[in-house]
Amino acid sequence: MNELIGKPIDRVDGRLKVTGKAPYSAEFPLKNLAYGVTVQSTIASGRIQSIETHAAESLSGVIAVITYKNSMSLHTLTGGDPGQGKFGERDLLPLQSDRIFYDGQHIAIVVAETFQIAEHGASLIKVEYEEEKPVFIIEDALSDAFQPASALGGGEAQTHRGDADKALETAEAKMEQTYITPVYHHNAMEPHATTAEWTGKKLTLYDSTQSVVGSKNAIAQILGVPPDDVRLYSYFIGGGFGSKGFTWAHSVMAPMAAKHVGRPVKIVLSRQQMFTSNGHRSRTIQKISLGAGKDGQLISVKHLTTSETSFVDEFVETAGAATKMLYDVPNLDATHSIVRLNKGTPCPTRAPGEAPGTYGLEVAMDELAYQLNIDPVQLRLVNYADKHPQTGQPWSEKHLKECYERGAQAIGWAQRNPAVRSMKEGDLLVGYGMATATYPANRSASSAKIQLFPDGHAVIYCATQDIGTGTYTILTQIAADGLGLPMASVQCKLGDSKLPKGPNSGGSQVSASAGGAVWAAALTLKSKAIQLAIADKESPLFGQSEESVQADGGKIFIAGSPEKGETYAQLLTRKGLPTLETEITTNVSTREGAPPAAGGEKKGGDQESSAVKADEGVDHKKYAFHSFGAHFVKVLVDPTLGTVHVDKIVGVMDIGRVLNLKTATNQIMGAMIFGIGMALMEGTIYDPTNGRVVTRDLTDYLVPVNADMPAFDIQFIDIPDPYISPVGARGIGEIGITGITAAIANAIYHATGKRVRDLPITPDKLLS
Repeated sequence: MNELIGKPIDRVDGRLKVTGKAPYSAEFPLKNLAYGVTVQSTIASGRIQSIETHAAESLSGVIAVITYKNSMSLHTLTGGDPGQGKFGERDLLPLQSDRIFYDGQHIAIVVAETFQIAEHGASLIKVEYEEEKPVFIIEDALSDAFQPASALGGGEAQTHRGDADKALETAEAKMEQTYITPVYHHNAMEPHATTAEWTGKKLTLYDSTQSVVGSKNAIAQILGVPPDDVRLYSYFIGGGFGSKGFTWAHSVMAPMAAKHVGRPVKIVLSRQQMFTSNGHRSRTIQKISLGAGKDGQLISVKHLTTSETSFVDEFVETAGAATKMLYDVPNLDATHSIVRLNKGTPCPTRAPGEAPGTYGLEVAMDELAYQLNIDPVQLRLVNYADKHPQTGQPWSEKHLKECYERGAQAIGWAQRNPAVRSMKEGDLLVGYGMATATYPANRSASSAKIQLFPDGHAVIYCATQDIGTGTYTILTQIAADGLGLPMASVQCKLGDSKLPKGPNSGGSQVSASAGGAVWAAALTLKSKAIQLAIADKESPLFGQSEESVQADGGKIFIAGSPEKGETYAQLLTRKGLPTLETEITTNVSTREGAPPAAGGEKKGGDQESSAVKADEGVDHKKYAFHSFGAHFVKVLVDPTLGTVHVDKIVGVMDIGRVLNLKTATNQIMGAMIFGIGMALMEGTIYDPTNGRVVTRDLTDYLVPVNADMPAFDIQFIDIPDPYISPVGARGIGEIGITGITAAIANAIYHATGKRVRDLPITPDKLLS
């Protein structure tokens, strides 16, 4: 058998992308297309006193100008689960009032025959405001901070066990510090874009989204349109990192404008607009207290996070999420407070909560290790959690100790001199640091349909999306393996809301969710084909037991005797079947607080596969589902200039079964690069006088480039998780950024003896 799962197979959509044939949401050539450009507020708080549109409306080529004065009425979105569709700003539907809550708020749309005319028309609109004093710095509004009861998706926002304060008082060793992370912006390569076309009451959308079904549902509800009258396409997405997991104003304004002018309208946001209009990672202030014995055993942890939200919605950056489960500590407080600011609403950014939270926690652990003169790896082993410390559940799988061991060996951890500022290469200071990585292993309900055709090829259908991570490829591998077909004989269709409902791309859940459904559907379809053959007197397999028949290379045959069998094509052609198909829904959820697992259900009378039946037999509430890993970093620091170069990163990840070694490695590497930016250069700066974004493009907002790249050594434990899903894989898109920022910061401390707790770690902070 030629197993495909796990192999480093090239992306099946790679050729389309490099030849420019992959259609993105702004690239559908609709007939009679008009172009929309939005006008944004230039104050952070107040009201529109007057808005003068005559000059724009008089411009040749301008079709319409839409403001709150002539806009269609919208409907408030109920609910808020991203899987069902989450509008990014619950209390700020676009163009519904004169109220301004932040700089850059959309206040008008200019629709024109060309983009250039629309852009010029937008520049002609004059607005006068009744300005109010804005609040845009957390420290200025701490007296108004409050603790929300829950976080995104109903998750726990406040966690307590034992008596953390009392235990801290009695601790032999204490470490208390405050760690600050700035605002970060997603900056996906593809700008946010939506194209809308009405055909009577039916609406077609081409939207850059991480949730084709969720966005369709959200937009339909806001517009007051039956969901069945809306179809959304998102075939290819040029990155999202969380910002495209919510529906934002532009995705509603495009169909509003299209309805207003009676023709298709496309809105593509500029890079500058993406700094105000599509979320960001919250700034966090994390006060962390650790109490331990002299042996390093933690007895108390307090992780108190204050972050920002807006005046039009609540978003909680749950920086303490990893703290409650990563180490075995009996007394813990992990609390989250939020402050309303005159900024756009924050939203998930790759590993929301865990990315900034593991920075604070893992630097604090490093500080405690130095205080106690304990090796940082040993300190983590002393506090190793063999089960979930908060729930008491056993882990579905956990091989973190092996991650530490392999990572330490690969970086040469034992050979380093642990004393700070003790190692040099020429004139450069050398530092080594490490940190733990972790992220929840989520899985949600998913459906998948597979059709097998008389020419021997199969097609997968699932209303999920590939945000650039390789979903087209891994689902093709899974189906090909399950059916015993070559990769070239399987086609994967995603990104269409009319297909069987799949998961949103958030929480690293697509591999376990859609992958499990595709695997179950493939096995079910193979079983149907085999049953047809063994019941057919004209088949070479007539009378055989199903268990004795296997599939490979597009052929079903008696195990050990490949000459005794027939191809799928021969079977379907002889039976006169236009297709053989099955659709499977798996209703399993592994999220904390999720309803009990419902197992699989069969569709259209199809026999359920053994994969689904096995799924039903697993008590998913019995286990705690998390992925783990370890980052080890070597840095070189110029003591004269204060510049830092990350020289080498070793990452060892325990993410269950690796579905594609090439795309998995790519995901971890990309997340590590995120961590380099987070640690050393990224951070959005706001004007302290008016709250406007100063770093509004990639000239001023610095991100890592090729010259910043270290040597990467990325390894996987690659042991399947038997409980997460039939394919044994946990999500991988986010774990790589957790812990890496702390590992870099810890390496810089080892090199320089200077502990910087306010990111990013820029040369001025090392030289001051």
